[in-house]
Formats: sequence, C-alpha cells, structure tokens
Amino acid sequence: MYKKILAASVLVSAAMTANVSSAWCLFNCDYTKTKYPLVLAPGVLGFDKLLGVVDYWYGIPGALKDGGAKVYPTSASAFNSSELRGEQLLKQTQNILAITGAAKVNLMGHSHGGFSVRYVADVIPTRVASVTLIHSPAKGAGLADVIRNVAPAGAYSASVVQSVGTAVASIVTFLAGNSYKEDFMASMDSFTTVGAATFNSKHPRGLPTTACGEGAYTANGIRNYSWSGTSPFNNILDPLDTFFGITGLASKEANDGLVGRCSSHFGQVLRDNYPWNHGDAINQMFGIRGLFTPAPTDVYRSHANRLKSAGL
Repeated sequence: MYKKILAASVLVSAAMTANVSSAWCLFNCDYTKTKYPLVLAPGVLGFDKLLGVVDYWYGIPGALKDGGAKVYPTSASAFNSSELRGEQLLKQTQNILAITGAAKVNLMGHSHGGFSVRYVADVIPTRVASVTLIHSPAKGAGLADVIRNVAPAGAYSASVVQSVGTAVASIVTFLAGNSYKEDFMASMDSFTTVGAATFNSKHPRGLPTTACGEGAYTANGIRNYSWSGTSPFNNILDPLDTFFGITGLASKEANDGLVGRCSSHFGQVLRDNYPWNHGDAINQMFGIRGLFTPAPTDVYRSHANRLKSAGL
C-alpha cells in the first residue's frame, strides 16, 4: 500500500511541477504517435525559428512530440510565389523522407504553407499520407486584392511596395539564418483571387466544388483536412490582434484577419469558426489568445490523434 501511495504521489508531484503537455504525457505518451512523420510548412515570413529563439509554431512541435509524434518544422521564403515555396518544401520533404526512412509524411500547412503542401502532394502523391490546411486562403485573400488594386502591375506604387516588402522579407530571412530568394509582390499575386484560381486550376485536388462546401475527403490516396477561425480581435494584450482587426476589414466574409471562412475550406472541414485570428492558429504571439478559447496545442494534438486513428 505504501508503495502505491508513494508512486501516486510521485505522479501528482510531476504533474504539478511539469508543464501541462508533459504532465499529460505521463498518462498517454502515444496519443499523437502517428504512423508517418508530421511535416509543418509555415506561411508568410517563412521561418521555422527566428534568431534561434522564436519558434514559428509556438509550443506546437513540443506538444506533439510529448505524445510520441515525430515532427519536422520546415522553412521557406518569407514572401514569394506559391510554386517557388512549394519547391522549397518539396526539397525539405524529400530530405525528411530520406533521413527518417518513412514511406510517407503527413503534411500540415499554415496560411501560404497550405499552398506549399498541396503542391508537394501533387508532385509526390505516393509519399504523402495526408494534407491539412490551417487557416489557408485556398480561394485567395481579400487583403492581397486590395494591395494589388492600390499597387497595380507596372505602376510606381507597385515598385515602392515591392522594394519595401522584399527588403523586409530579406531581413526576416536573414534573422532566421536562411538565404532564400524573396519577392513580395509574387507572394501577393499568389494570394489574389485570380492568383489563387490559377494555382487551383493546376492543383484542384481537395477543393470544394461549391461556394462554401467541403472538398474530397480522400483524393489520389491522400486524406484531406482543413480548419480555420473567425475572430480577428480577441485579446487586447496581443499586439497582433490590432493588426488583424484592421486587415480583416478587407474581407467580405467572416475571417481570421486575413483568411475568409469559406476561402479556407479544403477537404474535410474540421471546423471553420475557431475563436482565433491568423496568429492564434500557430499559438502566436507566445501563446496569448482570447479568454476561454481553445488551446491551439490541444487542437494540433487532437488532429495528430485523428491521423493516428486513421492509420496515418
């Protein structure tokens, strides 16, 4: 009896002193142990770790690893075309497949990263088990249309926006320790309604055939999922909320500050109205979010368990 009480006391003590995900793992350490590795593709800004300290996916890889998952965050140009960023992810994915010896990977892309994972899935479909889009504007983003209207191709305003945007992108890439080519307006062109439609015509797998419906749950042997949010401003202490509260005005539908609810639909729509903004989707800034809103880390863990249960 004494030994049982002592063992229980040790578990309780560990749960109280360790972080939440680690304590949770004491009881279920294989909850997120998918068959295939999880590959995370970032959206705009493209870094995996900034200055060697700031993670793009704040706290998410650790939460997934605590449950047994093998997780590989990737990087990309801060701003560039969907195709070029797709090629960057393709190279990294092939390296991950070679290093791990895995037959396939589960691709997860946030924002512009959603285009990247779709690109890779179409290039090497036999090596991809699932594709998950997270707050990704599959049908384009209203803000990009606004920027292109203000700075149309060939106009002086476009050259100014291009110069400033690309300069900022280059700084971000440098601070991330990367050397990717940057092109701000190529990124904006990819995000416009027309740009997204062009990409979709080449990569239609998983897209809805109706205005706000779901896409094929499985296509070309690959499982398709998506989720998104509709709360641009939800915490006054989060500086990103002010930004997304303003940028969200560019969209005609409920959105997360950048991505419209229906525009985010792809494959099986797990949920399209999380009380999150675009930054909350990756647990930024530093985990600050609206009071009583779901923890992003929990949502990612639940999805990993979903993939595990599906044999992926």
